[in-house]
Amino acid sequence: MDVTFERTGERRYATVVTLPGSDPRRMDPAPGYDEHIPHDLVHYLAEAELGLTSGVYGRALAGGGSFMETTETPGDPRRRVRAQRKLKKREESLRKSGHGDMATSEYFAGLCDIAWRRRSGARTPAWAEHTPLPPGDASKVSRILDRLDETAPLWHGLPVGGSLTFTWPNTTPRARQAS
Repeated sequence: MDVTFERTGERRYATVVTLPGSDPRRMDPAPGYDEHIPHDLVHYLAEAELGLTSGVYGRALAGGGSFMETTETPGDPRRRVRAQRKLKKREESLRKSGHGDMATSEYFAGLCDIAWRRRSGARTPAWAEHTPLPPGDASKVSRILDRLDETAPLWHGLPVGGSLTFTWPNTTPRARQAS
């Protein structure tokens, strides 16, 4: 599965998931734009680094992923509606079986976003400035921060129309500049 993070505007990005043999699923705009590293990209790196198989991207690989509200299904509108229903039904099933990974993904994405901002000198939300990092999570956080340190400059340097594509669960992207 390929996961692409595309800078679609000055303060916008899209997340595109492409499974082999399937039409791409695209969310545009995706939530949590940030010039240094967007929210969905933090999730991707946390899940890949921790080997979470039932988080946001593991669910997408298994045919779910309700975070992808729009499906690029060519053809007749009824076909698109059927594809959306199938996706929602699959997501309901995956939600029941993978709750732990999803909670872990949310926890580490939020924690590492804060920790990375502090470490890199990026603007940290006021509410998070004094949030302590649990010592028991230090080794996992450190591994994820290393991935964020590698990826954030690549994202930050992309022009509008540029993208980073990862093959799940690889944490090394392929960059594409705008054409």
